Amino acid sequence: EVGGPSTVSPARRVAYEVVSAVRESDAYANLLLPVRIRRAALSAQDAALATELAYGTLRMSGYYDRVIELAAGRPVSAIDAPILDVLRLSVHQLLSMRVATHAAVNEGVDMARAVGSRSATGFVNGVLRTITRTEPDGWRQRVLDSAASDDERLALEHSHPLWVLRALRQALAREGRADELEDLLRADNA
Repeated sequence: EVGGPSTVSPARRVAYEVVSAVRESDAYANLLLPVRIRRAALSAQDAALATELAYGTLRMSGYYDRVIELAAGRPVSAIDAPILDVLRLSVHQLLSMRVATHAAVNEGVDMARAVGSRSATGFVNGVLRTITRTEPDGWRQRVLDSAASDDERLALEHSHPLWVLRALRQALAREGRADELEDLLRADNA
């Protein structure tokens, strides 16, 4: 949980707790999120925000991780896990939601302050400000251009692990439907 007094909105706090629990203990977001929403007594509007933040962040985390790596200049494996969760949530707001840029950055910095160190807040602020300098379509192009292979490009574009993409390709090929791979990946994230 986000500790200490914080200016982080209740909806964002709930989303962070769910994303963090999925990462830490393989929690099922669809089971945990309703419990956290009830426990936090969120309004319908805040519950909708928490839901979009949690599910959207989890759904696109593979793609967001590459954006974060490009913006931070380091692999996500070198970023403390709680701070990476904060960055993923913030990137979702910046690239996939209609959240004001200043609100997404400020909430991300506030959340980093609540879960990390003083230096983590500066790092989060810097990474998020770097991300705001490029439009979402520009990030999409940078992410796709960073791929080392066609398979990696597809995996990044649709935010699927490479092994899942390859397993789906094999299964579809066995059925004579290999040409449906991109449609399946797209539908899986809809």
